[in-house]
Amino acid sequence: QVQLVETGGGSVQAGGSLRLSCAVSGYSECVAWFRQAPGKEREGVASTSTDGSVIVYDDSVKGRFTISQDNSKHTVYLQMNSVSPEDTAMYYCAADARPLGCGVFVFRGSGFVPTYWGQGTQVTVSS
Repeated sequence: QVQLVETGGGSVQAGGSLRLSCAVSGYSECVAWFRQAPGKEREGVASTSTDGSVIVYDDSVKGRFTISQDNSKHTVYLQMNSVSPEDTAMYYCAADARPLGCGVFVFRGSGFVPTYWGQGTQVTVSS
C-alpha cells in the first residue's frame, strides 16, 4: 500500500513560481504529477522513476516545470516556474509499483493510470 500527501498548492500570479511536494510512503516504481482543471480531463504532467533514471514531461510544461525527489525525505517535488492561468488546476500526486516504464503515465492516450493517488492540492494562477 502506498500513501501520498500533497502540499504546497496556493495562489500565484502569472509568471510566478510554486513548488508542490508529495510525501510518499510505501514502495513504488514511479511517481507522477497529474492535474485536472474544471471541465477538462485529467492529464499527466510529469513522471519520474523512483531511482531518478527516467523523467518524462508533458509538452505543455516542458521547460517550465521540474520534477525531482529527495529520497532521504521520501518526497517528490514539482517545481512550477513561469506559470500561466492555463496551469490553474487541482494537482495530484500518484504512484505505481508496476514495472511499466514511468512515461506511460504522461503519454496521452496510453490508458495507464497509477494505482495510488493523493488527495490533491489546488493551484490557482491569476493574470
